[in-house]
Amino acid sequence: MRGRKTIDYINLFFKGVFMGIADAIPGISGGTIALLTGIYEELITTIGGININLISELKNNGFKSFWKKLNGNFLIVLISGIGLSLISFVKISSVLFDDYPLFIWSFFLGLIIATVYIIYKLIRDFNPVNILFTIIAIVCMYYTNTILTTEIATEIELNNIHLYILFCGIIASSAMIVPGISGSLILVILVVYNFIINALNNLEILIILPFTFGALIGLLGFSRVLKYLFRNYRNITYSLMLGFVIGSIEKVWPWNKEFSTEISNTNMFLSISLVIFGFSLVLLLERIKKSNDRK
Repeated sequence: MRGRKTIDYINLFFKGVFMGIADAIPGISGGTIALLTGIYEELITTIGGININLISELKNNGFKSFWKKLNGNFLIVLISGIGLSLISFVKISSVLFDDYPLFIWSFFLGLIIATVYIIYKLIRDFNPVNILFTIIAIVCMYYTNTILTTEIATEIELNNIHLYILFCGIIASSAMIVPGISGSLILVILVVYNFIINALNNLEILIILPFTFGALIGLLGFSRVLKYLFRNYRNITYSLMLGFVIGSIEKVWPWNKEFSTEISNTNMFLSISLVIFGFSLVLLLERIKKSNDRK
């Protein structure tokens, strides 16, 4: 973007901060925040423009031309905001998960229920074909949650952990740039959300590096696949995502976890209130987005 002033870069930095917070929370997408703050199109265009030709640009025309074609100022400021908020929020959320798991998962449940509603509205024609794809996705998620979860969890503790974390980074980062789809929710589905949060909090480099590398692969590679799918099979793609999100609700259901036997009436009231608050928060963001779209 031409003509950015210092105040514009400060605003961009804080937009990155909010995107980072959103990407760390299952149920809210950093792509949604990018839409709400008016930088989504530039973000997608910039990511889509990163290719091998940039190396030739650097070699033939110098760093200044390369940096301009990369839209480097935009990227470095935005990534700085995202990174700072991710690191800060991860440390906070790690403590909250240890001390208040019932309330945290209740809040996440509200976010995810609202996400189901938002994705459903994005499907323009919910016909029998799209319903079938949604049911298939729900069944796949049920199978993963009830049969494969323990096997995956054991496997990543014993074998190929870095390869699996790399895979999770690819999938999660691809979802992070899709409005309405949460990359952190994908990590919940893949049974590694708490694992990644703890690794980031403890700065476990051997876990962070493959996840980061996978995230870069996902952003630069699979994001193009997603763009193709949305351009050519929009309703089917959203129908599958709807099914995956519905099928993931069991993973965040706060009242069937190990601490659920200790729920008092007061804690149950607070838990339900947080579900409602999380649901309302996503709907508020959606309303703000619609208001901005009309302007």
